[in-house]
Amino acid sequence: MKNNPIIPYILIMVFGIGLIFFMSLEGVGNKEEIAGGHEGAAAEEGGETAGGADGEALVSACIGCHGGDLTGGMGPSLVGLDAEHIVDVLENGIEGTPMTPGLKTGAEAQAIADYISSLQ
Repeated sequence: MKNNPIIPYILIMVFGIGLIFFMSLEGVGNKEEIAGGHEGAAAEEGGETAGGADGEALVSACIGCHGGDLTGGMGPSLVGLDAEHIVDVLENGIEGTPMTPGLKTGAEAQAIADYISSLQ
């Protein structure tokens, strides 16, 4: 009697699906604890500004167009720009681009500008 070579692959697949299922149940049961841990981590790192906005976290919305290191992609490089220009663009936008007016305002715009202008 020959062994079927596909059996180990099926067993691994079933085990993987079961593991994912049980891990997701654990995550659902602890979602408040997990979410609370992330909120506390930003405050402990000191990444928040006086207005309560964390520029490094907020800039994650920019990486889709400006690249993971903000040196350019579909959009231009943001490295080396001054904070005033960045705040102006975030609040007033640039006509004819995806940078529409009001993307971020106030403390959030300032936090993003401070973070980006600190990059070298």
